[in-house]
Amino acid sequence: MTAAVSADLEERDHLSRLNALLVLAMLMTESTDEQQILRMGASAAPSFADCRLVGVRSVDGTTSQWTPGGASEAEPAGLDLMPSNGGELTIPGVNYAWAFGLGGGHGLQGCMVVASDRELRSDEQFLLRVLAQQIGSAVRNSRLHELERATAVELEKVNADLKNTVDALQQRIEIHDRLTRAAVGGEGMDGIARAVHEVTGLPVAIEDRYGNLRTWAGPDQPAAVVKDTPARREQLVKRLLNAGHPLRESDRMMTAASPRPDSVAVIALIDPDEKARDEDLAALEYGATILSMELARQRSVADTEVRVRRDLVEDLLSGESTDTALARGETFGRDLSQPNRVIVCERIGRVSDDDHFFTSVRRAARDLNLGQLLVSRGGTVVLLTDREIDWLELHAAVTRELASGKCRMGVGSPTTAVDDFPRSHREALLALRLQRDAGPAPKVTVFDQLGVYRLLANTEDATDIERFARDWLGPLLDYDEQRHADLVKTLHEYLECGGHYDEAAKALSIHRSTLKYRLQRIREVSGLQLGDPDVNFNLQLACRAWRTLQSLRA
Repeated sequence: MTAAVSADLEERDHLSRLNALLVLAMLMTESTDEQQILRMGASAAPSFADCRLVGVRSVDGTTSQWTPGGASEAEPAGLDLMPSNGGELTIPGVNYAWAFGLGGGHGLQGCMVVASDRELRSDEQFLLRVLAQQIGSAVRNSRLHELERATAVELEKVNADLKNTVDALQQRIEIHDRLTRAAVGGEGMDGIARAVHEVTGLPVAIEDRYGNLRTWAGPDQPAAVVKDTPARREQLVKRLLNAGHPLRESDRMMTAASPRPDSVAVIALIDPDEKARDEDLAALEYGATILSMELARQRSVADTEVRVRRDLVEDLLSGESTDTALARGETFGRDLSQPNRVIVCERIGRVSDDDHFFTSVRRAARDLNLGQLLVSRGGTVVLLTDREIDWLELHAAVTRELASGKCRMGVGSPTTAVDDFPRSHREALLALRLQRDAGPAPKVTVFDQLGVYRLLANTEDATDIERFARDWLGPLLDYDEQRHADLVKTLHEYLECGGHYDEAAKALSIHRSTLKYRLQRIREVSGLQLGDPDVNFNLQLACRAWRTLQSLRA
């Protein structure tokens, strides 16, 4: 074969390998699998030179991975020290080894290591170097595609999250807008419950601190509310107040609204299937905020009304500002020129505090339609009413409200003019004192029904009354004062009971024999003979006169 023919064949072979290299480069570029690119490119190295593949070292950032060409090819030492264009390596048991850098346009992606029994020709080194560069470019391209895909996925997720956030924000804006309209529009508790129901689609209940239903919005309102025991309800309210966010209780999501310690309400989403979303809970929380504003408004109005009522009652009882009282009374729907009574209620026993007692009387008066002109005065509550009822009904209603406490009441006679309230007040106080002196049993004393006590109480000059009482009771009064005895009280109860021993002993809480002994002492000290109708009448009148004087001076 001539030299020209040989050169021509060699040239054709070189072109064929270049063409194969071009096709391989296209295939590697189209692949998106980095490992597939490395296997495809590196395994083709023996096709372009008289060599075998030792392995490929791929680098991604600060990490590297060695992929052996054979089953047990270890990573040669010194690869970290290779220049960017590669170079000759020393591998034990190998005549010739060379590392070719995997170039990728933006730095090396690693290197391809080949071994041969001889030194590679320059054309073989050229083809292997070009192959290594194409592998590096394909790897770089694959990584860029992977980064783009990851970026696209992340961008899609970010866009989805952003859309969800925008939707949630829009929903919350709508929630705030609807609930704010309810607050500004003065729709009250009904409007607040209705607004929360509209934005959540769930039934809404608003209850007071004690579990009483104040309002309901939505379907399935229960015919009757089953309340917890007071202790359990109070524990629930405390948990809600301490949490500061909605809590699940049975089939409800609940939270508390409390603008001040003495004003608490609970708003709840009825959610037996646990479908409430974050937006629904946000609506519940904002509803609680609006409810707190409504509670504060109601309490402020109530406090102002109580203060105005109190000032009016105080002025009427003191006899001051009567010229404006009629007009002020009209604001509460009361004609103070018409007959009114003054009722004084006094608490007895286990009543927690004045506020509780005042609230109990106010509620009882409201339930009996007696009006709300009342004021608290040092352990008593004074009520002004223009209605006539059986006053025992009022006593029973107040006692029910007190639960564990009791009270007694004094009722003054009707007023005849707007400046007559002080007189009715004095009569109610007198009736109350007479009842208090009569014994511990709580009841109602009406001044109109006091009989002779009324005459005695309305006497302007009590000198003659006191003289009359001392004429008949003087020795007994002196004996009681000197001996710390109760002869006058014993005599009074005996006469009030019509001379019946058993009834009088029971009223005095003493034994029948003790009563007989005291009556004998009364006869001895007074020198009077009990049983004579005139004597008994005068003694009874004297006892009543003395009690009236003592009550008036108290």
